[in-house]
Amino acid sequence: MSWVDALARPEIVALKPYEHAAWRPELERLHANELPWSPRADAADAEGLNRYPEPQPQALIDRLARLYGVAPASVLVGRGSDEAIDLLCRAFCRAGQDAVLVCPPTFGMYAVSARIQGAQVHAAPLRLEAGFALDEAAVLERCDASTKVVFLCSPNNPTGNRLDTTAIRRIAGALAGRALVVVDEAYIEFADGASLAADLEEFSNLALLRTLSKAHGLAGARCGALLADPQVIALLRKIIPPYAVPRLTLTAALAALESAALAATGARLATLRSERVRMLAELPRLRAVTRVWPSEANFLLAEFTAAGAALERAAAAGLLVRDARAYPGLAQALRITIGTPQQNDRLLEAWS
Repeated sequence: MSWVDALARPEIVALKPYEHAAWRPELERLHANELPWSPRADAADAEGLNRYPEPQPQALIDRLARLYGVAPASVLVGRGSDEAIDLLCRAFCRAGQDAVLVCPPTFGMYAVSARIQGAQVHAAPLRLEAGFALDEAAVLERCDASTKVVFLCSPNNPTGNRLDTTAIRRIAGALAGRALVVVDEAYIEFADGASLAADLEEFSNLALLRTLSKAHGLAGARCGALLADPQVIALLRKIIPPYAVPRLTLTAALAALESAALAATGARLATLRSERVRMLAELPRLRAVTRVWPSEANFLLAEFTAAGAALERAAAAGLLVRDARAYPGLAQALRITIGTPQQNDRLLEAWS
């Protein structure tokens, strides 16, 4: 029995997946109960929106594999990172028996997906006094026999800091064969350091979440990827919906991964990083702001004397920022996405 089969839910290991219609693009399709005509407003490629898309589009998988520096067999594509989070909880956590571990304050979907599955949620909070550093000892201490998935967000949402990669590697090594360590790298393109993709071969229980929503500007297309051991990918392909990537999403994603588009993305990332530096310097000068945390993401977490009033003043200027006061230890905090230079100017003026 492989380590994945031992860790996953037995009923998922034994599951016979849904058999979607065969993918034979060289043949005319009379096998999937599709309408033979495209809609009049069809703006998709030659296949048309009347045809089901390829279940796991190989062209997109190959492009993402090259972009992220992994083998195609280690890539699963789906509707943003959220779908991968949900699939991991469903594949590895038995309702009422198993658990995931999260490090709050962090992205809320890890706990939401676990609870929907009926799994427990264990917590090893980040160390606020150390700039939201990862508490490696607490993570390992709280990973008991029921813990099947550990979610680590780096750069972390909503705090913006990158977690210690050496500590992540040690955690993955310590939990080998016991739990899957999933690092959410949704914001890695905004950070100075490299992805952990090069570590996937050494740590078979390490998995990474990547997305085209942030740096590539495709939040509305809903396209993300899980990078993991091919055994993990094969397991999740059993339970992912058969046509997970809509054709229009596929078209948009492939266009965003062309060389010219990637060059434009790089230029925009440079502008955003520059604006992040500016906002990090300007915000603490405002009387209403008591603290701003450094960030390697496309947002800043700031503490205010009166966060509610700051929200209202931003809204009066036509700008919406994220209320972060519900997170533990962040009673007066707001999360500010770095916008265009003009938007950032308006926000600074609203809070002046």
